[in-house]
Amino acid sequence: MGTQHGEQPPGALAHMTVLDLTQVMAGPFCTMVLADLGADVIKIENPDGGDQSRRSWGRSGKGEDSRAFMSLNRNKRSVVLDLKSEEDRANFYQLCVSADVVVENWRPGVATKLGVDFETLSAINPRLVYATVSGFGLTGPYADRPGYDLIAQAMSGVMSITGEPDGRPVKSGIPLADLGAGLFCAIGILAAWTSARDTGRGQRVETSLFESALALAVWESTEFWDEGRVPQKLGSANRMSAPYQALATRDGYITVGANNDRLWRRLCAVLDVEELLTDERFRTNPDRMAHRAELAAALEERLIERDTAAWVDLLLGAGVPAGPIQDYGQVLGEDPHVKARGMVAELDHPVEGRIPVLASPLRLTETPPSIRRPPPLLGEHTDEVFNRVGAEP
Repeated sequence: MGTQHGEQPPGALAHMTVLDLTQVMAGPFCTMVLADLGADVIKIENPDGGDQSRRSWGRSGKGEDSRAFMSLNRNKRSVVLDLKSEEDRANFYQLCVSADVVVENWRPGVATKLGVDFETLSAINPRLVYATVSGFGLTGPYADRPGYDLIAQAMSGVMSITGEPDGRPVKSGIPLADLGAGLFCAIGILAAWTSARDTGRGQRVETSLFESALALAVWESTEFWDEGRVPQKLGSANRMSAPYQALATRDGYITVGANNDRLWRRLCAVLDVEELLTDERFRTNPDRMAHRAELAAALEERLIERDTAAWVDLLLGAGVPAGPIQDYGQVLGEDPHVKARGMVAELDHPVEGRIPVLASPLRLTETPPSIRRPPPLLGEHTDEVFNRVGAEP
């Protein structure tokens, strides 16, 4: 994904227009994915400060907008509308006539009160895809609860299996419920948009933080249903194989993925601990899983004799999957693979100047994602957008 430099080739979604009513994280992440792929995303913001993440999430740079806002809103245009105003709501309806997608992440019922719900907008434009991201979904006993990533991780089971076995429950270091919901919503939008192009009929797309986090529990649900056990915390270990975890070395930690018998034999050969191959506790993968703690201790007795980098070289040389645990300073500032793959890009912001951003992880040979616009200033494109549709803002 290229750095923002002049005109970029049109993306795969160049013919998609998205009206983005979302704010904070899950919704903006969804629409940024679409924007990176070429969609024209028009961010509709209220006149009272706009997206709340502009001011209240993390530190600001030279201007008032936070870095958190900037990390989720590139490639979008900002329009200020007060949807509580009949005039501004009418202007929004005018935008809906030619739009392909509307995305919102209000609590259930808010869109209806504002007059921008699915039924109202689909009457204006039957082809419209209307996507909703909420905390718990539009129905069910939890529907009216406020939705936050932390709460979704807790209630979906994620926190119950995250952390060390003898530690307190902890959340995932990244907001996986928020980001997962954004990704699932983007997938649903693409499916519904494709259908609408074939049939001329739009539809509603819905997902939630709670359900998105739960849907990621592929191993945990298997353990519960197939083995009759409630999954527990395993630290960095894996539910289905061992050794597959972080292990201590002389200067830090290494991750090792010897998740089958062939790799297990190679690991023992590299570490010169072939005696473990005949140890009854470690003969098969189920044996090794049943004795994870003893296995880790036995391997670490050898691993602490050398530094992480030395072991990584030896293990990779023998075909054993391994890697160091890196902090974000190492990943974003030093890692040669990150640089080679172009995962750190830059954009020119009218207030902040040139700033680094994470690039899209997607690779498309003919219509690649690109960075075409910096995160918009509040209301920056109001006149531009309405001049295009022939309406007065």
